[in-house]
Amino acid sequence: MPTKPAQNKPSGDEAASGAANAPENDSSLDIPDVPGDAADPAQVIRAAAGARIEQLEAELATARETWMRAAADAQNARRRAKLDVEEAHKFAVSRFAKDLLSVADNLGRALASMPAQEQGIDDRLKNIAAGVQATERELHSVFERNGIKKIAALGAPFDPQLHQAVSEIQDPSRPNNSVAQVFMDGYTLNDRLLRAAMVVVAKGGPAAAPAHGAEPEPANAAVDADGA
Repeated sequence: MPTKPAQNKPSGDEAASGAANAPENDSSLDIPDVPGDAADPAQVIRAAAGARIEQLEAELATARETWMRAAADAQNARRRAKLDVEEAHKFAVSRFAKDLLSVADNLGRALASMPAQEQGIDDRLKNIAAGVQATERELHSVFERNGIKKIAALGAPFDPQLHQAVSEIQDPSRPNNSVAQVFMDGYTLNDRLLRAAMVVVAKGGPAAAPAHGAEPEPANAAVDADGA
């Protein structure tokens, strides 16, 4: 009968070499060699385990702190983005609103040019005046609905944040540093200055209360009409 070929068995040296080249299992806990004179090997193992636990807890605390900082940064970024969007929605129409102010100015001038008494004008002119008044009221209603408000300047203490002084007059009957006349109405958009009121400031009267609790400023301290 034919005999099976004998399988080559690794020699003792080859087996030892293969065992040495085999991948070692990585242990998560490096247990130190127990000294020969150690009274309690379990105590040495517990000490090594405790050191490993402390190391892992420190790494966990560092990772938690890093995550919390990243989460806080992300939340702040979302909050800033939300505020930027809200600001853009509120003030995106500021340039368009400034252009509409000239329309309100012209309507006011047209009504101011009408006679104080309606005597001496015909019915057609009366109808035109009534139409202009209705248009002005509607325009101011549109302003109010969109956050545009007229600055109440006449008689108020001069405020360089809201008023632009064009001249001064001596008027002892009015409080010193107060608005005596308004040349052009000022407006705010969502409580932000859209256009400063151009005013005449009274001098020579009793001291006026400072605007917004601040010290009275010189009347010639004009603000930028385009200030924001």
